[in-house]
Formats: sequence, structure tokens, C-alpha cells
Amino acid sequence: MQNMKIFAGLALAGLLLAAAPAANAGCLGGAVVGGVGGHFAGHHAVLGAVGGCVVGHELAVRKKRQQQAARYAAAHNAPPPVHH
Repeated sequence: MQNMKIFAGLALAGLLLAAAPAANAGCLGGAVVGGVGGHFAGHHAVLGAVGGCVVGHELAVRKKRQQQAARYAAAHNAPPPVHH
């Protein structure tokens, strides 16, 4: 029964993520890793998936900002702007 709840939760999360592909950069991969880690760390797969989604999204946003800064620097022959 517990596995059925986990599967249903992850399926629902997958459907919600598929509905907004532009906003979920990094979330799906992080959710998978977090869900598996949470499952093995005491059957907390859903909490792990949520945490993994947040972390994965943050890392994807940082990577995108770094790429934008590098493109800016290459195009303007100047140091990239600092993002905080």
C-alpha cells in the first residue's frame, strides 16, 4: 500500500511538472534523485523528491545565469555582470 502511495505521488508530480516545462528546469532530475535517496533514508520518498526538486531547480537556474554571463562577456569583451 505504501508503494502505491509513493507511485501515485510521483505520478502526480510528474504530471504537474510536465504541464510547466519552462519553469521546472532541473526539478525532474532532482526529484528522482531526492526521491530515491529519501526512500532509502527511511521511506521519505516524497519529502526527498520535493527537496530534490528545489535543489535541482536552484542548480539549473545558477547554471543558466553563469552561461548568460559568459555569453555577455564574450559578446562585449568585458567582465560579466555580478549576480547575487
